[in-house]
Amino acid sequence: MNQPTLLIVDVQRDFCPGGALAVPGGHEVVPLINSIARHYRQVVLTQDWHSADHSSFASQHDGCVPFQTKEKHYGYQVLWPDHCLQGTDGAALHPDLDVPHAQLILRKGIHRHVDSYSTFLEADRVTRTGLDGWLTSHGVSEVHICGLATDFCVAWTAMDARRFGFGATVIEDACRAIDLDGSLARAWAAMAAAGVRRARLADILPV
Repeated sequence: MNQPTLLIVDVQRDFCPGGALAVPGGHEVVPLINSIARHYRQVVLTQDWHSADHSSFASQHDGCVPFQTKEKHYGYQVLWPDHCLQGTDGAALHPDLDVPHAQLILRKGIHRHVDSYSTFLEADRVTRTGLDGWLTSHGVSEVHICGLATDFCVAWTAMDARRFGFGATVIEDACRAIDLDGSLARAWAAMAAAGVRRARLADILPV
């Protein structure tokens, strides 16, 4: 059986303390991910990669403030502070992230009119990022997922991995959450319903 591929989701400066959309304790995942990534032959890194006028930004909607929700053509969208602007320091991977053997960096959220939490499908639930094809072409049947944030990009990625027929395990202590109005509990419940497994580093690392 092929070894799982590790998906490291959005460990970027803007999602860590001092960033534009800081996830509480986001920087704490970096040494944990460094310790586990070397045990995987295949690793994929992802980055949020937004245009400055991205429609998911509250700044693009008159009278709206960050964390408000707005109905869009694909459903309700949380309006975020401007973050992970293409080519900026905020969009860069955390400088202490040390995964030199990663085979792929996948950038998402590049289309102005649709957000993309999942690393498989954009929020319109139609547009593919191409990750499913890359994994399939490399003979991958299972993914392990860590990074930021548990209740948004990690959760959507895990559920879409199941949607495309991959086994999916979230390494919970190598993730951190935003937890917006109970979003973390809802995300874990949705992941469980989708058949996503939940593990800790101690379950993954060799003895």
